[in-house]
Amino acid sequence: MKVVSIFLGTIMGAVLGLPGIGYLISPARSAQTTDDWVSLGPLDNYQIGLPTRFNFTRSKINGWEKNVYSYGVYVFRNSKKEIRVFSDICTHLGCRVTWHSDIQEYVSPCHNGHFDINGDVTKGPPPRPLAQYEVRVEEGNLFIHLTS
Repeated sequence: MKVVSIFLGTIMGAVLGLPGIGYLISPARSAQTTDDWVSLGPLDNYQIGLPTRFNFTRSKINGWEKNVYSYGVYVFRNSKKEIRVFSDICTHLGCRVTWHSDIQEYVSPCHNGHFDINGDVTKGPPPRPLAQYEVRVEEGNLFIHLTS
């Protein structure tokens, strides 16, 4: 009688406990998507010849933890068909660059890094140009390919 009670108790505990354990560990086993096309709105919002800043946030769920990340980009249209989108993160120490129209350069406040209108380093310690995003235009809206 004692052995049968232990056996049945173990079976009932497993039947009731395994779904709970599965529920608790399921977020850690779920696949994370890390690549996405992000809309930057209508292409007409961006003037030709003037870098325009655009900010957006994305959330990422890692198990039970949800993080919200802030992104900033500069959209630069050379012409109606040529569009380039640069990250606003300096490649030296990760500070956010800003466009200075008076000198026609992006400037990083960290160690005075300078980048030209095409994102190439012109002065300072940054080791490489600003990161550039893949771009597509659909039905008059601008999208960038965000990977993280």
